[in-house]
Amino acid sequence: MKKITFYTLGCKLNYSETSTISQMFQKKGYTVVPFHETPDIFIINTCSVTENADKKCKKIVQESKKISPHALVAIIGCYAQLKPKEISEIPGVDMVLGASEKFNLVEHIEQTTQKELFKFQANTKIDTITQYHSAYSTGDRTRSFLKVQDGCNYKCTFCTIPNARGKSRSGTIDNIFSLAKSIGEQNIKEIVLTGVNIGDFGIQEGRRKETFFNLIQKLDTVENVSRFRISSIEPNLLTEEIIHFIAQSEKFVPHFHIPLQSGSDTILESMKRRYRKDMYEKKIHSIKKQMPHCCVGIDVIVGFPGETEELFLETYSFLKNIDCSYLHVFTYSERDNTPAQTFHGIVNKKERQERSHILRELSDNKKKQFYQKNLKKNYTVLFENDIENGKMHGFTENYIRVNTPYDPLLINELRKVELLDITQNGTVTAREI
Repeated sequence: MKKITFYTLGCKLNYSETSTISQMFQKKGYTVVPFHETPDIFIINTCSVTENADKKCKKIVQESKKISPHALVAIIGCYAQLKPKEISEIPGVDMVLGASEKFNLVEHIEQTTQKELFKFQANTKIDTITQYHSAYSTGDRTRSFLKVQDGCNYKCTFCTIPNARGKSRSGTIDNIFSLAKSIGEQNIKEIVLTGVNIGDFGIQEGRRKETFFNLIQKLDTVENVSRFRISSIEPNLLTEEIIHFIAQSEKFVPHFHIPLQSGSDTILESMKRRYRKDMYEKKIHSIKKQMPHCCVGIDVIVGFPGETEELFLETYSFLKNIDCSYLHVFTYSERDNTPAQTFHGIVNKKERQERSHILRELSDNKKKQFYQKNLKKNYTVLFENDIENGKMHGFTENYIRVNTPYDPLLINELRKVELLDITQNGTVTAREI
């Protein structure tokens, strides 16, 4: 019985796929162990959104070889699809599997001997990949990341994801509904819907057959799941009917994460984003009008080519004045085979870092303001098995992180609470009501 370990870099979608691949190995009799317990096989599921993610992959390979010098190391995921040759040249890497072949990982490992594994690669051309593979994460008693969509048909000039994951494609509503029921049967209370571009859900066999709105309507009827949360949705695909539906739903929580990337129309056009800031602002206004307590998170990129000081200040002003709850700030990094790599107006790295710092400070202030607005109000917290200094944590439906004295009876329980005060570490104290 061989020991295997998994290390995941990147997004929630990667975590759902890692979990599914792990389940495949366990069904074949493999034992999943922690990274440090001298496994026979290391599986590293990679991201390649930023340059830093590539460096992390190389670091993890080095650490795996220190722990188990003779172990097999397989690299899968987005980085493996984009740069298989580069990865194969990393000392210690035995196998490289791209976007489609990663789901055949068990077969590749079992059909090939150690000797034959040296620099084994299996990568399908990304534009030929049409198959959709279902996935969801397990192991967390509280929530599961459920993959509903993969790939992207958009051509944002900074993004490697279409080259790494291929065209947009989805599972069927019936299949995803069935998976959601199965997750609920494992006593998991919350499901997070994830994908590359989940608002584009519904493309099967190259043509649109269903819609994301159809999907959430169906999932709202799953009886044994208490909460559904949308991981991220493009503003141009967040329709009024979706906003209105979630405002009325008892299962879909009031929490949206909506990528903006820039508060400058000049930069949005250069990025080839499919909206402008006036439309984005209208979406936020509609959400807050129907759900004043709703949490709204925003992705933003700083230092994109052509982002002058004036255009950055335009983004800062837009974000400062919009009613959002937090920011995910990304520092632009050049990626191979993206149009933006050739653009003029490069922002030096020191300036990029300074702009990132400014927006992260703004994010901290936004989050604190959002928390303060919700103090003395009542919400439902799903408590997690997350214990720190005698405190346990959980999230309200509108994504406020709550702490309370540890009580094992609260783990994976939904409890009504009143929010009391903001702590120094940025959580909120609460009392059960």
